[in-house]
Amino acid sequence: MSRNTWLLFSAICLVLLGGLIWTSRGEKIDVSSVNQSTILAADAKSGEIADHVYGNKDAKVIIFEYGDYQCPACRTTVPTLKPVYEKYKDKVAFVFRHFPLTNAHPNALAAAAVAEAAGKQGKYWQMHDILYEQQTTWASLGASNRSSAFEKYASDLGLDLAKFREDVKSESVAKKIDFDAALGRKLSVTETPTIFVNSTKVDQYYKDGKVVDKKTEGAKYALSDPATFEDSVIKPALKSAGVNVE
Repeated sequence: MSRNTWLLFSAICLVLLGGLIWTSRGEKIDVSSVNQSTILAADAKSGEIADHVYGNKDAKVIIFEYGDYQCPACRTTVPTLKPVYEKYKDKVAFVFRHFPLTNAHPNALAAAAVAEAAGKQGKYWQMHDILYEQQTTWASLGASNRSSAFEKYASDLGLDLAKFREDVKSESVAKKIDFDAALGRKLSVTETPTIFVNSTKVDQYYKDGKVVDKKTEGAKYALSDPATFEDSVIKPALKSAGVNVE
């Protein structure tokens, strides 16, 4: 994807927020003392739900994505990110954190809850993938039809539907989503997807493995395709951490 196309997508996935307290459903979460650049264990602030990690939990390189399941740009980034995460899953940890832009995406919060409810039955990443694969199917649905679609996905994954319905509405899931979003606000996240490698935001252009001005002839945006993401972001991060990339 070109950066211009990326900007067209992310323009509708934009939210302007400030401070370190995220308010949702009337609850405030203070994350000022939380180190958001580490994999976080479950605690009371996160609804006793830990970060969801794909790959090596002990990796020196951690990729954090702040995403919205209804965001078109997030969906179109999956083909760039997924093959790289799969290739480097023994050396890199990938963490997805929720940042639902509810003003633009009325079904985003419900989708985040669906992913977390699936996670309570050990199927977080499977539901994560389905939500993006089926985004164009459920994104425009009303509440009743949306719920039916989500329950079908849960059934297809073999989930206990009674527990799934209970967990979707649970305080634990609501807290986890709010907690993730608060971490994003602390990092001044304003659009989705926003990606960090450890504590460094990924928003550069590259040519021949070097950061260049976006107007440079032949420059590619970091998330434009798997090869650019791998060669310009993942491999340098691994080398910097002293990890063999071969």
